Amino acid sequence: MPALTTYRTPVLPDWVDYNGHLRDAFYLLIFSYATDAFMECIGLDGDNREATGHSLFTLECHLNYLHEVKLGTEVTVQTQVIGHDRKRVHLYHSLHREGFAEALAASEQMLLHVDLAGPKSAPFEAAVLARLQGIVVEQEDLPVPAFVGRVIGLPK
Repeated sequence: MPALTTYRTPVLPDWVDYNGHLRDAFYLLIFSYATDAFMECIGLDGDNREATGHSLFTLECHLNYLHEVKLGTEVTVQTQVIGHDRKRVHLYHSLHREGFAEALAASEQMLLHVDLAGPKSAPFEAAVLARLQGIVVEQEDLPVPAFVGRVIGLPK
């Protein structure tokens, strides 16, 4: 299985800057919507959140801007599960447009499963873990993306 297609949208007029490019913050908005769709895919949809009081919180996010994205461009987000344990999931989102092979942007994210009553970390339910593991197995032949594990810093 390839990476999951989790979100699709045109770049809207309110999302572009004075250069006609997608503003920095809206890359993250698009990836955030992809995370919401991923949550639905693994069973953490609105009904589950209401019934269990559990959700995902973002612990860390790295965002790489790789190519310009202009007004009106139809973009899609591909999502790959890099790994997970009983409380966390490590995701990689990449932004694409049809007819262009390279990713336009990439976002590596660490998410924590949380009991909102605390709030405090909580183990995933068995059904959610099973869905996560199923995706991992389906994606096991995918290479580790180039922008996973990067660190920001100036050369010394």
